[in-house]
Amino acid sequence: MDWSAHWYPVAYLKDLDRSRPTPFTLLEQDLVLWWDRHQHRWRAFADVCPHRLVPLSEGRLNASGELECPYHGWTFNGDGRCTAIPQAAPGTNPSERRSQCRSYATAEGQGLLFVFAGEPERADQVPLPLVPVLDDPAQAGSWTVQDTFRDLPMDALTLLENVLDVSHVPFTHHATVGRRENAGPVALQLESFGPEGFTGVWEEGPRRGKLGRQHTRFVAPCLMWHDLTARGFARILTVVYATPIRRGECRLFARFPFQFASPWPGRLLKLRPEWLQHLGNHTVLEDDQLFLHWQERALEARGGSPAAARAFHLASDADLYVKALHDWINTTGGEPFSGARLPARLGLEALMDREHTHTRHCRSCRTAQRRLRLGRQLGWGVLLAGLGAAAWLGASPGGAVALGVVALVALAQVQAGRWLGQLQRGTGQPPRNRS
Repeated sequence: MDWSAHWYPVAYLKDLDRSRPTPFTLLEQDLVLWWDRHQHRWRAFADVCPHRLVPLSEGRLNASGELECPYHGWTFNGDGRCTAIPQAAPGTNPSERRSQCRSYATAEGQGLLFVFAGEPERADQVPLPLVPVLDDPAQAGSWTVQDTFRDLPMDALTLLENVLDVSHVPFTHHATVGRRENAGPVALQLESFGPEGFTGVWEEGPRRGKLGRQHTRFVAPCLMWHDLTARGFARILTVVYATPIRRGECRLFARFPFQFASPWPGRLLKLRPEWLQHLGNHTVLEDDQLFLHWQERALEARGGSPAAARAFHLASDADLYVKALHDWINTTGGEPFSGARLPARLGLEALMDREHTHTRHCRSCRTAQRRLRLGRQLGWGVLLAGLGAAAWLGASPGGAVALGVVALVALAQVQAGRWLGQLQRGTGQPPRNRS
């Protein structure tokens, strides 16, 4: 399979800033994403100026709404054509071919920006990898969707292997989204298999059948979702995109659409700030991340996916989807960076980084971080003023009120500090090991 002949999500539309260029790496290709206000669409160029090869993502969108190189001010329109060379004499006609930026096809779908990794002329022949039920007109407006993303220190295929493995949840995610006591036999069935991916069903479903049957679909090469209906509560999807960045690194896009039987759960979910939801998502992701980064290196040392059947001991039907994924890799897909070695293992601090793998790219978390920092700065002033007022007013009712305000602000300062720390990094102490 040609991994470049596919669409991949690169960002949620809500997280992109139309006023500045944004860098992203897709299949080892450095891209710059920017909003073309003249054509009202997102553009993706190779992130290199044809003049002196500096990254265009370090530039700006100028007053004309075009992409301007930070080095010498060469300017490019939405088609990639160079429209200005400030250093050139009037009448100079540079080579149009050599001054052109390489452009990639882009498309929007279900709140995501997709980029076609291959030649733009082929893009129209390949459908966007979307979840059909989310576009069903008959169900429009009935879904409550929670989204998150993170750059992960593992291959896209390692991530897909993990999320297709339904049996790890009670143990890996004990005390977050799973419980050990819910573990039991997992009898998976494969319903279809081919170059386009596979489908399967778990008749009993999670939590020893308490939630009902769960269907799973893998849409090659980067999308999978689980679909179950918890009787009397909600239809719940777990949607994961694994976008390959480079060997040993991918961007996860996780989506959790709910179709509730009652309107109240959806209303309550919407009251929770998105950045607080993301902090909870990080904790769950780090449950796996601590060891998946190591696991894929152990598999590589034993021969990689072609040797998975020998390297792994797949002893039960619970591993059926994992086996199917590696069968697809070895019969159809191949690996996106075939022949490339994984980079050296990362230490705990790098594995727990949230600032660079999520926060700085997320509009909600970035905004919360800025406001929390400002709030803490103001809070110190309020604390000093409150302590001064309490000392001045002494044992009077006004002094008691001042001390109460000081106590509340002090608690708020401590909590804000915790949140700021959580936006920057995880602890490396998974909740499952606490109980």
